[in-house]
Amino acid sequence: MRNKRQQTWKLNKHITKQVRTRTVQGWQAIRNWGFISLFLVGVSLSIVMTACGSNVGKTDNSVASSRRDINLTFVSYSVTKAAYEQIIPQFIEKWKKEHNENLKFTESYDGSGSQTLNVIDGLEADVVHLSLALDVDKLVQTGFIQPGWEKEAPNNAIVTQSVGAIATREGNPKNIKTWTDLTKPGVSVLTANPKTSGGARWNFLSLWGYVTKTGQDENQALDFTSKVYKNVLVLPKTARNASELFFKQGQGDALLNYENEMILSKQKGEKFSYVVPNVNISIENPIAVVDKNVEQHGTRQVAEAFVQYLYTPEVQREFAKIGFRPVDATIAKELSNNFPKVKTLFKADDLGGWKNIQQRFFNEGAIFDQIIAQKSLK
Repeated sequence: MRNKRQQTWKLNKHITKQVRTRTVQGWQAIRNWGFISLFLVGVSLSIVMTACGSNVGKTDNSVASSRRDINLTFVSYSVTKAAYEQIIPQFIEKWKKEHNENLKFTESYDGSGSQTLNVIDGLEADVVHLSLALDVDKLVQTGFIQPGWEKEAPNNAIVTQSVGAIATREGNPKNIKTWTDLTKPGVSVLTANPKTSGGARWNFLSLWGYVTKTGQDENQALDFTSKVYKNVLVLPKTARNASELFFKQGQGDALLNYENEMILSKQKGEKFSYVVPNVNISIENPIAVVDKNVEQHGTRQVAEAFVQYLYTPEVQREFAKIGFRPVDATIAKELSNNFPKVKTLFKADDLGGWKNIQQRFFNEGAIFDQIIAQKSLK
């Protein structure tokens, strides 16, 4: 019996020892596993934190990058394109240097009237340079530009100016020297459509004002202008389209257009003659920030800076290179020999201002439509 108890005690002792050994080993394993787990967690956290730190850095860089990349949508009338091909890259470089931001321009060029409608219909212009103040006023009426835009830039927001001119075939075989010569039988005339082209409205006013500013009355102005339009071949959409018909396709004996367009065409090697009549209209082209769009795009600062840049001496000289008469008095004096003198220069305001001009001449059924209707009847 005693031997049996001793055997049982030895067996229990052995089992206890085994249990203790396994328990100790188990706790050691647990402690070891815990250490390993904590180590792995630490490594994981370290990786996560590193990744997060990396991502944060990338996010910050991305945000910074997005802040350095700005898109400005610029809309203008067709004949300004040659100037802006030089001016816009210069402004982009200047902005990058001063603000460390990458600036990209989206540009659009077409007839001034068409561009106005394009903006109203959804072309999200930040800045518009149009042919006449009437088109900017339409954007005021539709809520795109705030009233008082004329005071937001120098020179009542007129950034370029020109006068009317008449291009003829080389050597001027039809001897066209004045506005009156456009009424001669057998003289075919090209001018754009005033319904779509600001330049064409200036052409029309040049003819009308030529009569009224030389002592004749309104009836004589209507008769004279009607005679000129009887000689008009076609009415293309834009001033640039009219130039292409004259220069590229050989149509017409005379082309009515801006003086600056004549100068630019000469620079491009076109062979023709032209005259600047000494009774002429001051063609004034306005610039404006499109308030509604710059607020949505967050581009007001750069848009306003671009507008101001256009009045600087270097940019006014750039406009002058392609034939625009400078609006800066100092630059105008400096380059005065580049442009023929005009004896009698009148403005749109002298013909009643653009609101009255539109109603009287260019609304549906107004004087221009009446002239074209009479032309069609004959």
